[in-house]
Amino acid sequence: MIIVATFCVALLVATTLIHYEVLRALTLSLPVLTIPPRSKLIAVIFGAFFAHTAEIILYALTTYVLVRYLGLGKLGEIRHLSMSAAMYFSAETYTSLGYGDVIPSGDLRMLAGAEALNGLLLIGWSASYTYIAMERFWSGDEGEAAKVRRAPGAHRRTRRHPDVFRR
Repeated sequence: MIIVATFCVALLVATTLIHYEVLRALTLSLPVLTIPPRSKLIAVIFGAFFAHTAEIILYALTTYVLVRYLGLGKLGEIRHLSMSAAMYFSAETYTSLGYGDVIPSGDLRMLAGAEALNGLLLIGWSASYTYIAMERFWSGDEGEAAKVRRAPGAHRRTRRHPDVFRR
């Protein structure tokens, strides 16, 4: 159990860092790109999708190692765990889809719980970030939005979140 708990903490840290760095890279690169504002929003969506895919792969690799090499649990009735089965289980767990066709047993249940909680938090983070980006880029006129923010009295706007896309 201590081994799986250690893997859980390491994965929580690693996936949070991956997510942070991808969103940070988007924040720094999008304002200087000379592409239409709506295309910048598409870049945000693909960036978030890339981050989630990398995090699911990381969990799948850990699941594969824990089951196949350390024998710390099983995934349902699967006799010979393949990487594709570990990927399926990880994607299902990370997104909290919960089909229930592959059920973890043993210490692997702790990893599944941590992955589901982590996935929910990171998906929420992506949704929040995408909302901010959409608010910024949806109108397609960044210049006007920036002028409004710098206008006298702009500090009294009701917007409660910082403008993460402004340099």
